[in-house]
Amino acid sequence: MLWSARLLGVGIGLFLAMFALDAWEAGAPISQKLTGLLVHLLPSALVLSIVVLSWNRPWIGGIAFVLLAAAYAATVGFRLDWMLAISGPLLIAGGLFLWSWRADRRIAAS
Repeated sequence: MLWSARLLGVGIGLFLAMFALDAWEAGAPISQKLTGLLVHLLPSALVLSIVVLSWNRPWIGGIAFVLLAAAYAATVGFRLDWMLAISGPLLIAGGLFLWSWRADRRIAAS
């Protein structure tokens, strides 16, 4: 379960990084392109940072991904398609991290 959560987290980060390609407009100055690219890569960097932080502490990933899913869902209003595409995988990753953490605690308690 833990590897599934980690791989899903990395996949979400890569999926969000694809949106950075949107910042590369033809005819725009290079400084504007780079600024747009960096701004678009921030969500991806945040997700990948959470995966790194939760590598050995899955409860961090569980809480962080669930909070990110809720925050994104709250910001997009009633766009159900956007919520399913972004918040859905975030919520699943959070659930997998929490499930893995709980399973590890049960094993340690035995």
